[in-house]
This record gives sequence, structure tokens and C-alpha cells, in this order.
Amino acid sequence: MKELLLFLSCVLCVSADGQHSDIKIAGCSDSYGEEMYGLDGEEKAYADFNKQEMIYPLPPFVDPMTVPGAYEQAVANQQSCQQNLKIVLYFIFPPLIAPSVMIYTRDEVEFGENNTLICHVTGFYPAPVNVSWTKNEQKVTGSSINTPYPNKDGSFRQTSRLDFTPQLGDIYRCAVEHLSLTEPLTKIYEVEASAHSDPGVGPSVFCGVGLTLGLVGVAAGTFFLVKGNECS
Repeated sequence: MKELLLFLSCVLCVSADGQHSDIKIAGCSDSYGEEMYGLDGEEKAYADFNKQEMIYPLPPFVDPMTVPGAYEQAVANQQSCQQNLKIVLYFIFPPLIAPSVMIYTRDEVEFGENNTLICHVTGFYPAPVNVSWTKNEQKVTGSSINTPYPNKDGSFRQTSRLDFTPQLGDIYRCAVEHLSLTEPLTKIYEVEASAHSDPGVGPSVFCGVGLTLGLVGVAAGTFFLVKGNECS
């Protein structure tokens, strides 16, 4: 995690005659907190957050001094500092958000007919992503990708397109690379037998099935008509 020291306050006061200077420093980081008071280059007091008390490093011959509530105030200052630090860290080092990926075709698939594969990437931060394509494990070129477009939640989306001609059994992959990913996120599209090999096959099949059922119906009707005549 990136370490950042945030100073909640650093105040230096100098007396009118310039003979004395007072200083207060309060700050924090991810793993460290500090609150110190000084006078004329010497420490007067500091907060020890391990011992949970205010320390007054005065020499033995000086009357001890204490400030009631000083440690409790230092703790409250640290809490405020940590909250401010989170805000600063968010803007300096914003969190990485991994993308989600979908792959689909522009048009209904028909064997031998030109079409377009679409790899839609969304919900990632920061921009951009890198998208590469393969066909049957071989890299392909000629794809395109638009510029990152912002979503309403502050994340981004991009779309990559690849023109292709569907052939049964072909396997296409789009691989997405992003700062949030340790390895590419891959989606697969396989050209299956469910695609239409001939636009006219469907209607012909339905017509053939309808004709067959019609003939079966006529045959069955003739059979029962003959049997009825025999009984009479």
C-alpha cells in the first residue's frame, strides 16, 4: 500500500519581540501518527499512541507540566487526520475496478454470410483496456475499438469489433487486459450448428412436416371410414 504522510496542522507562532517561537505539528500516515508541541526548538510535549498518554520530556529540575485532555484531543485529531487521508488517497491513488466482458454477434448468424463479433467491456476503472482477438488459437488483426466512454457511476466502457464470416466449428476469443487484472479476461464465441446454413431450410422443413402430417391424417380418416362401412 502506498504510504502518504498527511499533516493535519503545522502551526508556528513567533512572539512580537522575536525571542520565542511556538510550534505544533499534527500528522498521520497509513501506519503512523504524530502530535507534538515545541518551544524555542525544544519539545514540550508529544502524544505517545502506543502508551496511550501524553509525554512531557522536561528535565528533572523543571516543574512538571500537564495539559488536561491533551491526549484525548490528540486522539480526536488523529481520527480526523485518518479520514482526510482516506479522501486524499482516493483522489491520488483511486481504486482499480475490474471490467466485465460480453461477446456476441451484430446480426443473426448464417454460415458464409459476413457478420461482426462484438466484445463489450464495461465497469472498469481507470481507462483504457486493451482487447486482442484470436480465431482457432491464432491471432487475428483488423479489429477496431472505440475510445473509452464514461458510465454514470464513474467507470468506463469500451467496445471492440471484429468482422468475420461464420464457419461451423470456428472458435473466436476476445482477451481483455486491464490494470486491475493479473491475467487477461477472456470470453469465447463458438460457431455452432444452430446457425442457419440455408435461409430456406426452415420453411421447407416445416412445409414437409405439415404435408406428412396431412397425408397421415387422410390415411387415418380413410381407414376409419372403410371400417365403418364394413360394420354397416
